[in-house]
Amino acid sequence: MQRSTWKPAKPKAIKSRGMQGATATADQKRFHSLMASLGCIACHLDKRYQPIVSIHHIDGRTKPDAHWLVLPLCAGHHQDGTGAPGLVAVHPWKNKFESIYSPQRNLLRLCIQTLLDRGAIVSDGALRAANFNLEAV
Repeated sequence: MQRSTWKPAKPKAIKSRGMQGATATADQKRFHSLMASLGCIACHLDKRYQPIVSIHHIDGRTKPDAHWLVLPLCAGHHQDGTGAPGLVAVHPWKNKFESIYSPQRNLLRLCIQTLLDRGAIVSDGALRAANFNLEAV
């Protein structure tokens, strides 16, 4: 009788759509942290506070200025089927999400205005990408 040596199968590579595009710069990562400090913008508009957020890229991660065009969203407002039940998530319900809360670029400008009101220094790259007019402030 011959003994066989069992070897586990090699794991298959996992294909992810999530991490494509250029890596965020240090300045963009600082901006993401500032945005995250606000909590979920959709929850805020619902008169709730949810400090645990992920950074949602409005136009994906591969377009120019993608890492400036971001929103802080809780799990339930970011991905359907996660977080608290009953929340409208931007993925896959973008049109419904925007009809309830406002177009995402408007939410971005609201977040930036809130940061400025709190005395935060917001990078010129973020202001430019959001078409934020400091003279109107």
